[in-house]
Amino acid sequence: MLKLNDLMVKVETIISEIPGAKGMLLIPGLALVTVAGFLSEVCELAQYAHPCQIQKLAGLTLKEYSSGKQKGQTTITKRGRRKLRELLFKTIMPLVAVNNEFKALHKYYTTRAKNPIKKKQSLIALCCKLIRVLYAIGTKGVRYNPQKFINDIKHPEVTGKVA
Repeated sequence: MLKLNDLMVKVETIISEIPGAKGMLLIPGLALVTVAGFLSEVCELAQYAHPCQIQKLAGLTLKEYSSGKQKGQTTITKRGRRKLRELLFKTIMPLVAVNNEFKALHKYYTTRAKNPIKKKQSLIALCCKLIRVLYAIGTKGVRYNPQKFINDIKHPEVTGKVA
């Protein structure tokens, strides 16, 4: 137990030196181990021009199995870092349970009137959203703003506003 505490102290000191990591820890539902795992898998966020590159690195990009005559299912590629994909998925499940914004977005994705998606597909979409949020916090140095997170979505079911 003492070694674990010493290790967590070392991880905390290393994380405190990384720009944007403290801002990532302010997201309700994200823990130190999650942020450390994410940053260890993607390395420096400044080397990526767009968060889609991290999404591709995790293997969360979409592909479709189809031929000339039939259209197949659309799935994620799973070409990429398995541990990063696993970390994001294991993070998003408790995040949906704890964080009100992610919970509202998950509910919207699964129950919207036009084009509802399955629960696991919604979780994958939320993993991609989490990547974009962490990328913005890490590169631009912005703080996590729950109101901006919800207002970026232009749907009255989520925001409560009618256009």
